[in-house]
Amino acid sequence: MTTIYVDADACPVKDEVYRVAERHGVAVVVVANSWLNVPRNLPWLRLQVVAEGLDKADDWIAETAATGDVVVTSDVPLAARCVKTGAKVLSATGREFSEASIGMDLASRNLMSDLRAANPTESFGGGPRPFSQKDRSAFLQALHVMLEKLKRG
Repeated sequence: MTTIYVDADACPVKDEVYRVAERHGVAVVVVANSWLNVPRNLPWLRLQVVAEGLDKADDWIAETAATGDVVVTSDVPLAARCVKTGAKVLSATGREFSEASIGMDLASRNLMSDLRAANPTESFGGGPRPFSQKDRSAFLQALHVMLEKLKRG
């Protein structure tokens, strides 16, 4: 049975995950380092609070998600770990991280990190663009399509 794991740190699409999961009848686990307000009246939704600390939520998700599950995160290193386990991984903008793309995603992330470290006063792209309604719609569509494909095998 498919489970959707949500990396709750700054995830702007939690409500969208709940709507699509309910429509498809799949369980959702929201993973965070501290208590979050999640709907309590949904029996298929659970909040998993992990120990505080760097990457504790990421570690829990990477160790738990398996083939047939979906992970929602924009954290590229976490996405790489989950892709390696066979889970499907989707960013909040609806972009799928896959075996074919994750190497380049990690390389790009690491390059930008190195550039920022070498030149802390330089602005390399100014950070991510603001999250938009178009991103939200793309995420909803991508999650729906991903769940449909998983149902079909």
